[in-house]
Amino acid sequence: MKEWETEYKKWLNSEVFDEQTKIELKSIKDESELEDRFYKDLSFGTGGMRGIIGAGRNRMNKYTVSRATQGLADFINKTVKGGSVVVAFDSRNKSPEFALVTALTLCANGIKVYLFDILRPVPELSFSVRALSATAGVEITASHNPPEYNGYKVFWSDGGQVVAPYDKLIMESVHLVKDFGSVKTMDRKSAEKLGLLTVIGKELDDKYIAELKNNIIDKEVIKKHAEDFTIVYTPLNGAGNLPVRRLLSELGFKKVFVVKEQEAPDGNFPTLKSPNPENASAFTLALSLAEKVKADIVLATDPDSDRLGVYALDKRTNSYVSFTGNMSGLLIAEYELSRMQELNMLPENRCDGAIVTTIVSSKMAYKIAEFYGVSVIETLTGFKFIGEQIKLFEDAISKNGGKYSAEKYAYKYLFGYEESYGCLVGTHSRDKDGVMAVAALCEAACYYLDKGLTLPEQMDNIFRKYGYYKEGIISVTMPGVSGAEKIKSLIEKLRVDTPIKVGEDKVIAVRDYNLSERKDIKTGEKVKLTLPKSNVLYFELENSGWCAIRPSGTEPKIKVYFGVSSESDELSKFKVEKIKEYFTEFLENQG
Repeated sequence: MKEWETEYKKWLNSEVFDEQTKIELKSIKDESELEDRFYKDLSFGTGGMRGIIGAGRNRMNKYTVSRATQGLADFINKTVKGGSVVVAFDSRNKSPEFALVTALTLCANGIKVYLFDILRPVPELSFSVRALSATAGVEITASHNPPEYNGYKVFWSDGGQVVAPYDKLIMESVHLVKDFGSVKTMDRKSAEKLGLLTVIGKELDDKYIAELKNNIIDKEVIKKHAEDFTIVYTPLNGAGNLPVRRLLSELGFKKVFVVKEQEAPDGNFPTLKSPNPENASAFTLALSLAEKVKADIVLATDPDSDRLGVYALDKRTNSYVSFTGNMSGLLIAEYELSRMQELNMLPENRCDGAIVTTIVSSKMAYKIAEFYGVSVIETLTGFKFIGEQIKLFEDAISKNGGKYSAEKYAYKYLFGYEESYGCLVGTHSRDKDGVMAVAALCEAACYYLDKGLTLPEQMDNIFRKYGYYKEGIISVTMPGVSGAEKIKSLIEKLRVDTPIKVGEDKVIAVRDYNLSERKDIKTGEKVKLTLPKSNVLYFELENSGWCAIRPSGTEPKIKVYFGVSSESDELSKFKVEKIKEYFTEFLENQG
């Protein structure tokens, strides 16, 4: 009998698993489906776990959630005395149930839990961990994944998703929980009676929204245009509806139209293939509404409301223009830094201020930083690494007597963004914040409107100022056991056989983050990389181009990122297309 079959039989025969679970498993006649459900444990990675909802050890269900939580509880109890955890959830199917399972497992281990009463965005969870001086936080969410998914994100006491050393230590603790029957739990009434479970809500909302409003630079320019500035917004049936609308209302915006079909929380996302604001299809209903109300801007947040997608009206063509995550992030960065400079809000020594971004995001950040004299810090892919930098900055500032110093890594955080439609204005959260991004973008739009510019016109100005930076991404799903092996072999082939040329430009250097080294192709010289190890290959190309390939950390996908810059829009588009053609052919030929 194969290992997966043994595990399958255990689930059918054990008293630990309820009858509903067993009925679901017995109804599956496809052997490959059963194998996929049982060939491994659902991966608990460095930030938590994510998977398809269903019965089985390689699925998201109350048993795999409680097992992960038992491991987290064991680690907390070894690390601190009197630990506490904030638990939140979004609109996905089973999210409230999984949140309660998480809370009661923690309570059964003597850990105090603050459980949100209804769904809340990830950035509010991040904010609340620090506001309540909690040891950790958990958000039940699968972010922008398709409807069949749910997930479990873990945050530490600084409000950021767990990073080294806690990430691997928590992983190890979770992996030590071998027996589902050993997981502790208790009933809700007992947890509340013992003071282990506290339901939270409005009081944290009020504090969170107040912090977001404090991050607005120019409230007056908003007041000047808020009466007439027209916004269409869709929460994509997620957690953003209430906080986004409240924030916009309190800032004074009057003409906010919400897509009715996507307003109410709904984990089935009935009008969407996937609730991902990166996809043009997610904007179909919003753009239709925008045409009717003559909107200036069209905005969408994903279910956990940390990402923001944007379309804006270009009055030159009377059409709506889409903004990539890089474009919206860079537009906000340019606005924030230009206004900080204007209002003397930058550090006295400009280089003591920092933009934080990731290795797969647009390199225009360096040009913007150069123009304003500030620094750039680059991290691995994932906003948790940007959030980590804020803590490192604050710790260094504290050691430096409260003073900024680039030499001592005591930077003032100015702005952070990544290509995947996420950014952070302010330090109230330690994760990307789509709610705050909505406000920042609307503030910027009002400011440029005051100067007679739409956002597409301002974006064109930015390209003319810094160069025509263009980026692209290829994302290919490769599910199951065979998919995981294929992803591994594709990356390994590129690791062994370095391409001479990608698209129109030669490869001049390779960064292998798994080996922590950069190799110059011409000289063969190797230099040690300082970022943590990760299965990422990064190719530096001639003429400032670049490309990177890695496995997704949250889905069975292989991802290729790439970018170029030139003095013309046409040339940049051409070069990006050539890189895309190269990797599309590579992935197809290796298939």
